[in-house]
Amino acid sequence: MSPPFRADHVGSLLRPQSLLDARSSLSSPSKMYSLEVPEAVKAAEAQSIRDVVQVQLERGIRPITDGEYARHIYYGGFFEKLSGFEAKPDLPIPDAFRTDFPTTTGLARMGAKTRAAVLCTGKIEYKESPYLDEWLALRGCLQEHLWKEAKMTIPAPNYQHIQLKPGTAWTKNSGYTSDQEYFDDLAKCYAAELRTLYDAGLRHVQIDDPHLTYFCSPQFVEGCAHDGTDTDALLELYIRTHNQLLAGKPAGLHVGVHLCRGNMAGSTHWVTGSYEKIAYKLFRETDYETYLMEFDDRERSGGFEPLRFLPHGKNVVLGLVSTKKAALEDRAAVVAGIREAAAVVAEAQKVSLEQALDCLALSPQCGFSSSSLAGGLGMTMERMWEKLHLVKSIADEVWPKRS
Repeated sequence: MSPPFRADHVGSLLRPQSLLDARSSLSSPSKMYSLEVPEAVKAAEAQSIRDVVQVQLERGIRPITDGEYARHIYYGGFFEKLSGFEAKPDLPIPDAFRTDFPTTTGLARMGAKTRAAVLCTGKIEYKESPYLDEWLALRGCLQEHLWKEAKMTIPAPNYQHIQLKPGTAWTKNSGYTSDQEYFDDLAKCYAAELRTLYDAGLRHVQIDDPHLTYFCSPQFVEGCAHDGTDTDALLELYIRTHNQLLAGKPAGLHVGVHLCRGNMAGSTHWVTGSYEKIAYKLFRETDYETYLMEFDDRERSGGFEPLRFLPHGKNVVLGLVSTKKAALEDRAAVVAGIREAAAVVAEAQKVSLEQALDCLALSPQCGFSSSSLAGGLGMTMERMWEKLHLVKSIADEVWPKRS
């Protein structure tokens, strides 16, 4: 099975200045969970989405996304719209979070004293769709035959749980007595959301789970040990939850998962380390069809060796073009990287290089703007489009029959 797009991208795009200006009063991270958005901001979001979709159509960029322009940050607007969750805009760093959690320790070095999160304070239920309005806005910019070429992103179910101090993701009065109960209900909500979006015409979903790479980080693992958390058991819990949310997905819905090491303002990343420690479980024990993976910097993300665990029938989108560095990649180097990755897969699966190439695709390693205020150091709107064009052009060269 081939990936749905030979030239892919992670979904978030640099915000236009008009949208940033409209959102200037909402720029504080403590307000990113606010459900009360002024009409002027909503209008700016809608216009920005129409504009960016039109640019993608004109330039032939696929998949078509809304750039996550309706969100302050990539995971915004999901958990807080599920019944049973309550946004907490100012949880103290480090006390409310896991010991030495890479994100919060990084934010603390930047001067942050608090961080927003969403806690479970009651029964988790799916009473309204978190992202249906976003999909309908994107869908409304497209002719119906193009709906299948669009993609929506959704944060991973473990996003809140993994960062919070053990035992605090759900409160005592929530009715839950174990993490498993918490995730069982959360997975049901995810499954319901996938069905809602599918019924409304969406055919491609990307689950963003950068925190899976934290299991490759000694800092995270050691912090968990300090807290008495078994990281092997924690990873098993998260994998089980991912598979639960996928179990009943519609047959015509393609769902992939994206992994990276963080992409905050100024090209900041939170962890480093090869996929080696999680690759077997990632590829062999999760039920995703496609894995979008960061590979633009060997020091940060390691080499292609973990791809040897990729089984037949699954795909990897190689994130070889950087959203962190403004310099345009060398075309020949990117092509060489694709072929090096294919060689690892070919040897492991005992197939030809061409057969191995068939399960690969190309993309930037992360979104261009994980939050409204974030972007790679020196990255401009013009350079972003140049990089997306480079991805498309290389894909056309490597996979000439379909990109």
